[in-house]
Amino acid sequence: MNRFLSNATNRIDAKGRVSVPASFRAVLAGREIQELYCIQDFIFPAISIGGPDLLERYERQMVSADPFSPAANEMSLLIHGGGVFMRLDSEGRLMVTDFIRDFTGITSEVTFVGRSDHFQVWRPEAFHEAQMAARKGLARVTGS
Repeated sequence: MNRFLSNATNRIDAKGRVSVPASFRAVLAGREIQELYCIQDFIFPAISIGGPDLLERYERQMVSADPFSPAANEMSLLIHGGGVFMRLDSEGRLMVTDFIRDFTGITSEVTFVGRSDHFQVWRPEAFHEAQMAARKGLARVTGS
């Protein structure tokens, strides 16, 4: 498996760590990703997490714009100002830092959500609400 798929909810331990699902750790290992790029999502109250290729994808988009344009400036503010690098500990846990908590509202549990080439961490209730809204939106578009 080389994609992040599905979702899982895990509890945060007393030291502020949460176990990343084994299937997600397997994708990270398969892609030889050790340093995680974490960014505040542009739309949802979630943190997007991937390898350095996730940052590079956003930076390629910025390079294609006029570096002095408001759009490029805003994108840099979000990509660079809203991102950090993190690592999993030796047991595959992620530290749930203030960077994560303040943006997502996560308190005691984390929902991990696969997004193909990266994954996200969400407050469980916010994920379920967004997923229901997406289902309703898709039903309107497809006429289901």
